[in-house]
Amino acid sequence: MKQGIVYLVGAGPGDYKLISVRALEYIQIADTIVYDRLADDRLLATARPDVELIYVGKASSDHTMRQEDINQLLVDKAKEGKIVVRLKGGDPFVFGRGGEEALLLIENAIPFEIVPGITSAISVPAYAGIPVTHRGIATSFAVVTGHEDPTKPESTIKWSHLATAVDTLVFLMGVENLPHITAKLIEHGRAADTPAAVIRWGTKPEQRVLVTTVGQAAAAVVEQGFKPPAIFIVGEVVNLREKLAWFDQRLLFGKTALVTRAREQASALTSELESLGAQCIEAPAIKLVPPDSYEELDQAIHKLNTYNWLIFTSVNGVEAFFDRLQEMKFDSRVLGNARIAAIGAQTATKLKNYGILADIVPLEFRAEGIIEALAGRIESGMSILIPRALVARDILPEKLREMGATVDVVPVYQTLTADTDGKVLADKLKAGEIDLVTFTSSSTVTNLLDLLGSQGAELVQLAKVACIGPITAGTCLTHGITPDVISEEYTIKGMVQAIVEMYEGEGK
Repeated sequence: MKQGIVYLVGAGPGDYKLISVRALEYIQIADTIVYDRLADDRLLATARPDVELIYVGKASSDHTMRQEDINQLLVDKAKEGKIVVRLKGGDPFVFGRGGEEALLLIENAIPFEIVPGITSAISVPAYAGIPVTHRGIATSFAVVTGHEDPTKPESTIKWSHLATAVDTLVFLMGVENLPHITAKLIEHGRAADTPAAVIRWGTKPEQRVLVTTVGQAAAAVVEQGFKPPAIFIVGEVVNLREKLAWFDQRLLFGKTALVTRAREQASALTSELESLGAQCIEAPAIKLVPPDSYEELDQAIHKLNTYNWLIFTSVNGVEAFFDRLQEMKFDSRVLGNARIAAIGAQTATKLKNYGILADIVPLEFRAEGIIEALAGRIESGMSILIPRALVARDILPEKLREMGATVDVVPVYQTLTADTDGKVLADKLKAGEIDLVTFTSSSTVTNLLDLLGSQGAELVQLAKVACIGPITAGTCLTHGITPDVISEEYTIKGMVQAIVEMYEGEGK
């Protein structure tokens, strides 16, 4: 049996993009991932499809598994010869109990490695615009557990020294103990009017910052309904937030966007919207699957040298076509002398990945644009292949046939309604928890409405609606939905830019 190993990995403070390159590498090769409640699902999505996922998350007074059992689990899995990743929020050695896990691994002669994570003690204040040190204001800081049981007969925290010994104090996991913490600080000399802040879900789009004072913090948290996970920071540096706040000042901060693209494609749009501060719910309205039969496509591939033109209408079409080509043990050389047309810059870019430079990329990213671009190049008797989705608009092949061409339209993939829970989305729309619904194709519109049920159009209209191009917008209008945004450029970047312009015009 091969030797197992355990990687004790820090996932960082919450924003999944703050994970280290090394940590991500280990997640991608792991046989087993043992993870906490603060580990983002998008990190787990980078793991192998056959990975074993074991949730051991802990919330206040609700532990899925005792720490001793977690320690033993790591040992047991490693003894099975597995590569084990113990994925923790923050850093394994900053109140992460990584030391306890490592000691048991040593006792059992299990090799291990520590992969540090960015601790919330410094990153969460940074995202709130609060530096833990600042020249002339704070030259020292301390990180303290806020989770210590206040009913213990004797505290391990030396309050008499801690309260005034350092400029900045950061308490992790201390929201529920705030009355005890603040009372001890004041009792031992920290002024009640010392600036303080409570930061919930720091570094994530849900981040909330409550600026207060040591004396008022406990009551303010109750009044504002602040719950874990949150940190408590004390010191004059809190006043710098007024000038240094940046994360929660972004244009879409506080907005929730529904991304309806297929799961394989959603990340690009999600990433763009998140960079503007939005919280994204990826709820695919469609899923891409192979056609029911490859017979038509295979026949076309076997006679590729007879076509004068190949027209690709989407990135999906390119990927599906070349995937099938490779499955049949062919490559781009079988395209022969055929000319290539691509609808859209992204489609053309995807073709470049296969070594193909499109001969025509129309300025208008839809079928009408390519018809105009091909005018004068199509001669009667030419043969054209269009590999595309099973269900698509017929205008392109119809117009080409009117020009005298023979056109083969073959399905390379089909779009189906995704397995998304429509009731959950409907409830969120009804509750006003979704501010923006994004549609990137006509199929995302029709399939989302199928998921939402008979009141789908009314529910969607409760939010702002953004569409890529007039075709998708037309599908919305057909179903009684009036778009608020229609991008002139039919790309993700074009759509995001149109969304930005809408919110800027409204003053957010």
